[in-house]
Amino acid sequence: MQDIQTIKTEWEPRTQQLQDRVILISGAAGGIGRALATACAAQGASLVLLDKNVRGLESAYDEIVAAGHPEPALYPMDLKGATAEDYQTLGGVLDKEFGRLHGLVHNAAVLGALTPIDSYDDALWFETLQINLNAPYLLTKACLELLYRPDDASIVFTSDSSGRRGKAYWGAYAVSKAGLEGFMQLLAEELETNTGVRVNSVDPGPARTAMRVIAYPAENRKLLCDPEDVIKPFLYLLGPESRGITGQQFAPRRH
Repeated sequence: MQDIQTIKTEWEPRTQQLQDRVILISGAAGGIGRALATACAAQGASLVLLDKNVRGLESAYDEIVAAGHPEPALYPMDLKGATAEDYQTLGGVLDKEFGRLHGLVHNAAVLGALTPIDSYDDALWFETLQINLNAPYLLTKACLELLYRPDDASIVFTSDSSGRRGKAYWGAYAVSKAGLEGFMQLLAEELETNTGVRVNSVDPGPARTAMRVIAYPAENRKLLCDPEDVIKPFLYLLGPESRGITGQQFAPRRH
């Protein structure tokens, strides 16, 4: 099992460190994805925000533009029903509109159900794996050619502790996160030679998100971090200072 990496306590993103970088973030309508989108926009990134929640995407768009940051592109897409052809279409749109991609953040996910395997709903199992594992695979394939074009690009997976050690009752969610960690390491090794693409994962830990409320309904939310407090490793991995770092698992430094 790999050691979890943290960035230096004193590290802060440089002003406009993502200037002129094109970054796609899935699950960008709320929670960690939205917090990351806002922070990336503040650092000068040109964003493609992907989510099935159109109202959430439009709200994120309004917030970013009102702050005077670069206007993001919105791409409504439901990963549950998206086909391989849908991802290829997305790749074509990105190629036409931007011609390159510097960052790809796989953040969209669903919890599925917290239940024993002997009573897990089969349809829900497949749906959870489709969104959490198959979608990142298909999205990565659709974007690889665009990621090859810059000499410095980054793929980041949002992970979870259950992806490193399986936890009872976490079902398809835990399996999908374990699969993502394996996919991250496989990609990192494949792309380390002859490409400028680095691949890493971030386990943001407990944060005040809608998914966390579903998983732990009785938890005191006041004790949790805000999504804005856990995104620094993402910013580091998307920026130029992490060049050459690949195949690693990161987490925010806890105080």
